[in-house]
Amino acid sequence: MTFLWLLLAVFVVSWGLTFVLRRYALANSLMDTPNERSSHSVPTPRGGGVAIVVSFLLALLILRGLDLMSLATLVGLLGGGLLVALIGFADDHGHIAARWRLLGHFAASIWALYWLGGSPGVTLFGVTLDPGWIGNILFVLYLVWMLNLYNFMDGIDGLASAEAISVCLGMLLVYWFSANLELAWGPLALVAAVAGFLCWNYPPAKIFMGDAGSGFLGIVLAGMSIEAASKSPELLWSWLIMLGVFIVDATWTLMRRLLRGEKVYEAHRSHGYQYASRKHRSHKTVTLASITINFVWLMPLSIAVASGWISGFFGMVVAYAPLLFIARTYKAGESEQVV
Repeated sequence: MTFLWLLLAVFVVSWGLTFVLRRYALANSLMDTPNERSSHSVPTPRGGGVAIVVSFLLALLILRGLDLMSLATLVGLLGGGLLVALIGFADDHGHIAARWRLLGHFAASIWALYWLGGSPGVTLFGVTLDPGWIGNILFVLYLVWMLNLYNFMDGIDGLASAEAISVCLGMLLVYWFSANLELAWGPLALVAAVAGFLCWNYPPAKIFMGDAGSGFLGIVLAGMSIEAASKSPELLWSWLIMLGVFIVDATWTLMRRLLRGEKVYEAHRSHGYQYASRKHRSHKTVTLASITINFVWLMPLSIAVASGWISGFFGMVVAYAPLLFIARTYKAGESEQVV
């Protein structure tokens, strides 16, 4: 009962703080004005993701007080997530050069990985490997990529919020089937924090998340996947599968833009989900489709991997194949001039 009251409190704090942030943004003209790179057509307040950051970090402190989270996990997620959120908040209110943002992202990722215990073991074709220092480098890159791709994928109403909620709920079932429910507290708290914000962000959005919220969600989700992998290596594959919609679209789009020699840090509208929202003339349709894919396709495969029914790498290949087909179908990564 104590934990249920905590979840309700986190939801209420997130909802209320989003309301306050929206009033603040309107009063101070902190608006996201549509331009040729936007997927929306009406000026909308931004910066509401701060509500997710504050409510979730408060929840982490309470979880630690209830002895439901280790001190190392608390420090790793709180320190890394807070630094990314501060960088995003500063960028939302002005502009930070890409090289300085990236430097801060690496610092946050190194901090998070250090406190989470470094590189976890990786299971490949039934063999658990200890990647050592190479693994530390790869997992830092993973954290940096996840927080940035989450920012890239936060371009239409409700999508980034719905992804975080559906991925966490999917992983709760994975934890239940694989007897790892002690890992469920963090994802449950994140669901409550994001749900409060989603009440204001659901299509048509009354406020946007901003870089502070999207980058924070990216590094926290990646951090929780590393925490899970430290407990059971197969769970890393389950997290990668559940996050497949964002990973495939963002990675495929980035690769195609790199091959064309484009500046990948500049704003654009060439992600698959952006083309899909324009084709179907609906943010809600794309957001709901993503949720459906997570629960109907990706979650069963994640459970199968965590339960040992199929290997992690094979499960990820099977999961990503149709996602890649969808990305190609919706012209992900293609120049708008070509399309």
